[in-house]
Amino acid sequence: MTDTLREDEPKAAAGPAIGPRLASVASAPDDELSWQPAWRIRERIVARDLSPVEVTDHFLRRIETLDPVLHAFRQIDVDGARAQARHAEAALAAGEPAGALLGVPVAVKELISVGGMTYRDASTGMPTLRERDALEVERLRNAGAVIVGITVGGLTTREFGDTDRQPQNPWDRTRVCGDSSSGAACAQAAAMVPLSLAADGLGSTRLPAAYCGLVGMIATRGRIADTDWTHLVNRLLSQSGPLARDVRDAATMLSVMAGPDGRDLFCLPDSPPDYLDRLEDGANGMRLVWTDDFGYASTYAGAESARVIETVRHAAQRLAAAGAVVEETQQVFEDPNRACNMVMLSDPGLAIRQDLSREDVARTRETRGRIWRTFMQVLEGYDFILSPTIQHVAPTRQAWTAGWQAPTDWRTPSYMATYSAHTAAANLLGWPAISVPAGLVDGLPVGLQILGRPNSEVRMLQLAQAFLSLGG
Repeated sequence: MTDTLREDEPKAAAGPAIGPRLASVASAPDDELSWQPAWRIRERIVARDLSPVEVTDHFLRRIETLDPVLHAFRQIDVDGARAQARHAEAALAAGEPAGALLGVPVAVKELISVGGMTYRDASTGMPTLRERDALEVERLRNAGAVIVGITVGGLTTREFGDTDRQPQNPWDRTRVCGDSSSGAACAQAAAMVPLSLAADGLGSTRLPAAYCGLVGMIATRGRIADTDWTHLVNRLLSQSGPLARDVRDAATMLSVMAGPDGRDLFCLPDSPPDYLDRLEDGANGMRLVWTDDFGYASTYAGAESARVIETVRHAAQRLAAAGAVVEETQQVFEDPNRACNMVMLSDPGLAIRQDLSREDVARTRETRGRIWRTFMQVLEGYDFILSPTIQHVAPTRQAWTAGWQAPTDWRTPSYMATYSAHTAAANLLGWPAISVPAGLVDGLPVGLQILGRPNSEVRMLQLAQAFLSLGG
């Protein structure tokens, strides 16, 4: 295996290239519909080429066949999904306006509330019944989406996880899908649903996307209003976002979920822009700056890291052919992981919660300020920072579990930092970032991360689309 993309390797975009890998997993419907993007499925529904009921039944059959082997779902709502599909079909027949996700099956990460479904608490592992939808889910339903179930997430591979039933990576079932949107990524990579709703704490959407050859995005903090006040960390580090196999799908899902809500005093008050408006405008004229490791991530490198970095760098350089300027920085950024740990330790709703001193709080605030200033300085004259999403390929389940079970006081960098070295800064700063497929190393997907200033999502999605359109 070479350390750069070969002409005979699958293209960066996820999709049918993954399909044949499932042949050894189970016999499942693997036709054109399974791998079609959500936007195309919606077009076919509106054109009456497909019905919402047909689409929902198709993906429920696929889940029924694949999930017993791959373990993406915590709970599947067959009756509820079919009822939603019938409602969408009736609305279409009545001539009602077609929502942006009309009839499209969507899976929801279990940390995000779906009314009437039973959840494991991420800190205690105890089951809880959710009475109402999270705001994001409510908005997805209003756009016509069919919620088919909740996917495994949270601490599924750590203290309260069932390691015998953790989601398996469709690219190699001996390996993990990442954390904590593991089930959402598994469902996407196996085309069990056209779209998944995930949540990104320190890269929890982008990292599984990289491990599974998908598109995963976190928007500017506050862009998607949040009415769930269960955990403080959700307000300070985490945000829901799309996990998809297609950039247009991610943009559509973000468009549906984004926007203010009077119940969230921290959300951005302005209406979001049209994330689809410039999607096909290309990368011409964009100025991009590449970093291998932000100057600190080499501390967490593994045996394959040099090859992962070279593969993703080589892929990123292809943007020059699309008219972008791609330069490189040797800036040494400050490692954000200790500051992120301090934020998590301050959350009274988490099992790892610790009492922090005034000095801890002050240092964390000062660290965030320094990191903010450094990123702003590096971005002077550039539109986006490019890097690997993670410098590792998906580890085996045994290596993954051993890493998370290593003793830690959570005050010093741990396996968490090894995992989120390239992604945590976006969460600490509240900046948008997206991971897109960038090739293979040892037959496993790797991802390119695009990170930008607050409210740069329109051009970020435009760049992501341009990158994937370049192919292999």
